[in-house]
Amino acid sequence: MIALQLTDVKTFMNQLLCSELFDRFLLSEASITKDATFTVNGHINPAFYSAEELETEGLTGFDILPYSRLRPVCYQLIRGKHTPVSFKFVLTLSPENMKHTLARSDSSFTDNDVKGIFINLAFQNGRLTLTTGISYILFSTDRTLDHEWDGLIKKFLAKNSVSYEEL
Repeated sequence: MIALQLTDVKTFMNQLLCSELFDRFLLSEASITKDATFTVNGHINPAFYSAEELETEGLTGFDILPYSRLRPVCYQLIRGKHTPVSFKFVLTLSPENMKHTLARSDSSFTDNDVKGIFINLAFQNGRLTLTTGISYILFSTDRTLDHEWDGLIKKFLAKNSVSYEEL
């Protein structure tokens, strides 16, 4: 796990809310505090979709909605004259991307060993912090996958010109 302070908040927020940069992630949850606190639960409500609709929408096998579907909602909640007091976004890899990440790492973990691979974005007191995380189903002292994920995030940020400082 690493913690990074994103140094150009305005540019990053534009990338997060107005571009497709994070659309391949799933949005587990978001909490946005302005004049009130708004919470977005990204978990799919199974009563809302039929099995056919899940397939048509490309959501079969997903428990969480893609960020691309919730990005417009988050944008509407954040935009305005005033900067939010705070917000938190929890983004996770899709099952397919998690399998791909596990395959390219040198760890012995499989998708049966890992519940999720995350990016947490937190804004408070004018500071925007990104932390990485992995939720394991079993206990292990092997941190190979953690190091791989941390490295992938740093490469992703560099490739997309996101400036940061390690905390």
